[in-house]
Amino acid sequence: MYQSILLIILAAGIVAVPALVSEAHGHGLGGDVAPPVDFAGMSVTVSTQLTPYDITVGDLSSASMAVRFFDQDTDQTLEKVTYRIAIYRDGELLANHLFYDIDGNLDVEIRPVIDCDSIDLWRCTKYFGSEHPTSPGALYTQGNQDPVIQGPIFDKGGLYNIRVGVEGATSPRTLVNSPLSFETFVSVAQEQPFAIQTASAEIPVIVKTYYDDVGNFDFEQTDGSISFDMPFDWSPEYVELVSVVHEELQIPKSFDLYNEGNGFRGFVNGIEVDKRVLILDPYTYEDLNILHFLVSGQELQRINNVLGEENQQSSLMSFVVVPESKVQKNTLDFYLVNPANGDRTGTNVSVSWDDRYGVGDDIPFEIAFFDDDGNLLTDVRYGYGLYDHGTGDVLAEDVGGDGLGPGISSVEGIDFQTLRIPSQSSYRLDVVVFGQIIGGVDFDDAYAGIGSTLIEVKPTIPAWIKTTVGFWTSGVTSDAEFVSAIQFLIDEGIIVVPATESESDGAAGVPPWIKTTAQFWVDGVTTDSEFVSAIQFLIRAGIIVV
Repeated sequence: MYQSILLIILAAGIVAVPALVSEAHGHGLGGDVAPPVDFAGMSVTVSTQLTPYDITVGDLSSASMAVRFFDQDTDQTLEKVTYRIAIYRDGELLANHLFYDIDGNLDVEIRPVIDCDSIDLWRCTKYFGSEHPTSPGALYTQGNQDPVIQGPIFDKGGLYNIRVGVEGATSPRTLVNSPLSFETFVSVAQEQPFAIQTASAEIPVIVKTYYDDVGNFDFEQTDGSISFDMPFDWSPEYVELVSVVHEELQIPKSFDLYNEGNGFRGFVNGIEVDKRVLILDPYTYEDLNILHFLVSGQELQRINNVLGEENQQSSLMSFVVVPESKVQKNTLDFYLVNPANGDRTGTNVSVSWDDRYGVGDDIPFEIAFFDDDGNLLTDVRYGYGLYDHGTGDVLAEDVGGDGLGPGISSVEGIDFQTLRIPSQSSYRLDVVVFGQIIGGVDFDDAYAGIGSTLIEVKPTIPAWIKTTVGFWTSGVTSDAEFVSAIQFLIDEGIIVVPATESESDGAAGVPPWIKTTAQFWVDGVTTDSEFVSAIQFLIRAGIIVV
C-alpha cells in the first residue's frame, strides 16, 4: 500500500538512532545538548534537561535539572563525574557549585527564590546536600535525596545559560588534563497579561514568553493587528546560536478575529515571516486559542540578512500579527499504522488547506498530529511524500533530519508544508512519524508509524472571472456576459454545483441581490461556497441552465 521512500526509511529502522539527538546544540526549551569536544579519544558532550519540560514562572515551587556526560557516538554515559555547574541569566551569575555523580547522570533540585534584594544575585543562592567523601566540596545524591540549589533561578521567564564544567571523570580522584567546558541553554516561560480594547468590550490576552519580558503591547482597530516587542541580541554571532524564539498569544475564542478559520500574516522587525512561524492551536483549551510565534534560527538569520547591519546592531525584536478574512478549509483525517503488522499506533493526523487555493497554486497544507484522546502530540519528528495516485510519480518528498533526530520538527504538533498540485487529479499524501523528542533531549519512537490519504484539489477560479463579475456588478457588462462566465466555471468543473431541478423556464432576469452577493465575493467578503449558493439559486430559477 505504501510503496514510497517513506516506508523504506521507516522499515530500515532510522527511528532507532537516538545518538543523533546528541548532535544538536543551541538554545533549547526545557532541554539542550552542548557541542561535543574530544576527550580520551571520544567525542563527548553534556545534556541538560528540566522536569517538567515546560516551566512557567509561578506554577512550581521546585523543578528537577538532569545533567548527563556521555559519548555522543555510542550514547554511553561516562561514570564517576565531578561537575562544576554555573547558571546565568542575561549574563548574570545566579549559581556556581561542584557536584558529583557516580553513574554520570546528575539530578539537582532547583528551588526558585523570589525577590532577591542583593545586587549580586548569586549571593542569595544556597546549596543543600551531602558532600561526597572522595570528591571534596562536591554535593551528590545520597539515598533518595538529590542536592539542592535554592536561589533566584527560574523566578523570572527567559533564557538561562547552564555552563557545565567536567573536572573529573571515570573516578572522583581522576582529574581531566584541563576542565572540559560545555554550554547549554534552557527557556522558562513567563505569562504577561494585557488587554485588547474594542468598541464593545475589553478582551484579556496573555503573552507567554519563553525568551524575555515583552512590552509595548498594542492592538490596532483598523486592521485587527496585535504587536509587541522584547529585548533581543541580533548580532550574527548570537543569532547563529539560536535554534528558536518562542512566543505565545492566548486569546479567548469569543474574540472572532483570532478564532479558528482565520488566516494570519506575521512580521518580525517589519519582515514578513514564513507560514510555518505562525501556528494557531484551537485544540488545547476549550475557551482559548493559542497563536504561536515559532521563529526558527534559520528565519532569524534570513531577517538579519535582509535588513543588514542596522538590524544586526539592534537590541529589539518586534512582532506583528495581522488576521486575514475567514477562510473555508478542506480537512482530511487519518491514522497511522505500524507497517510491519498493520496495527494502529495511536497517532492520528489531520491535513487541511485553505479552499481559496487550487490547482497550480503553492498551497500551505497544515499537518497536525494527535493521540487517540485528541491531544496534540508535541515535538513530533515526521516526513511526508506526495505522489500521483494514478502513475505513482513523485511530486514531493521530505524526510528532514537536522541533528535533533530523523524527520522534520513539528514543535507544537502542528506544522505547514507548501506543496503544488499540478492538475485536477487524485494524489496520495503519505505521512510518516519517526517519533518525538522528549524533554528536548531524548528520542522516543512510541508513536512511530505511517499513514496515507488521497487529496483532490479543485482548479482555481481564473482571474478574468472575478474581473468579469466585477464589471457586471458595476454595470459595465451585461447579464448575458455574467451568465456566460458562470456557465464556463460550471462546464470546467471549477464550481461544482449539486444537481438541482430547475423551478422555472428561465424567463426571469438576474435578481439585484445576486449582484450584491457577487460584489462581496469579488471583494473577498464572502466565500466561494456562499457565491456558489447564489449560483444554485440562479439554476433553480432557470436563469442558468446546466
